[in-house]
Amino acid sequence: MKELETDVDFQLTAKALREKGAQRMSLEERKVRRRALDALGVPDFKTFVTQKMVEENTVKNVISRKDPTVFQLNIGLYCNQACSHCHVESSPQRQEMMSVETATKCLELLKNSPSITTLDITGGAPELNDNFRLIVRLAREMRPDVDIIDRCNLTVLHEPGQEDLVQFLKEHSVHVIASLPCYGEKNVNQQRGKGVFDRSISALLMLNEAGYGVPGSGLELDLVYNPLGAFLPPEQAKLEVAYKERLDQDFGVVFNQLYTMTNMPVKRFADFLHRRGELKDYMDLLVRNFNLDTTDSLMCRDTVSIGYDGKVFDCDFNQQLGYGLGTDKVHEGGKTVFDIETLTDLKDDAIVNDNHCFGCTAGMGSS
Repeated sequence: MKELETDVDFQLTAKALREKGAQRMSLEERKVRRRALDALGVPDFKTFVTQKMVEENTVKNVISRKDPTVFQLNIGLYCNQACSHCHVESSPQRQEMMSVETATKCLELLKNSPSITTLDITGGAPELNDNFRLIVRLAREMRPDVDIIDRCNLTVLHEPGQEDLVQFLKEHSVHVIASLPCYGEKNVNQQRGKGVFDRSISALLMLNEAGYGVPGSGLELDLVYNPLGAFLPPEQAKLEVAYKERLDQDFGVVFNQLYTMTNMPVKRFADFLHRRGELKDYMDLLVRNFNLDTTDSLMCRDTVSIGYDGKVFDCDFNQQLGYGLGTDKVHEGGKTVFDIETLTDLKDDAIVNDNHCFGCTAGMGSS
């Protein structure tokens, strides 16, 4: 918490959130992205995609909804960290948490939606929500076949009260996808906070000791890389090789796969770019690297994302921007989990796209 008090970028964003509220901030953020694209002569996202389809004489990648296979739950915004790239704007100061009533309804929807193959639990630090273990335990009982993912920041394993977390995850065959934006100490601490790298390596070793990431164990441990600044991630396969070599040689850490993610021009990272006058250049970078092939695997096409308050979204990014299903307003109205009986009830709802979607279609994609 002391670090946050001296973090100028964090304090400015936190102050704006307190004074303006999420709705006004999202609307202002949309305007500055739109101004950046206007200055570049770039149309709205849907028009841009349509133009690219015409140029390539294809309609195969039209952005339409598929049967849902991923059920994503953001169960709270509280986190023991406050990372500079965080599109959720999580921190130790956020107290929003999913209630047991909403969690129970989500489990009911999971049971009623056989097309779902993945339950993706995220936050904040999801493990610090009182209902995290309830969700995992009951989901595993009702759907032994589903891949339960814990989006873990690693340092949470060292939090008070989480001493048995690794064993709990192992007992319920939870797939751990952990954030580690670099295999070097300096870059990780710069993005995530002082001392985070050492605690992250310690946590990875704890997971390895329990069998996670070890060949033949059946316990999956994947890592996520995202750039330190306003540039695209390198090729995933090559970076994975580097990660595996360095982490094994330097620390004896093993893992299964590495995923590279583009920093989305939303929330805390968008504020960071805007204050430095770099948002236009970053939007230009995303547009110049647009890849039509990525539109077939966009998360919004087969994912249903649920906010801590039970509201329904196409993806985690739309969730944080307040672009809900069933409403044209921002952070206002829209469908909730209590309006549906199964996730296929959403099949006729149009996907909500906007100018931030260029982040998911740049390079090799970010879904």
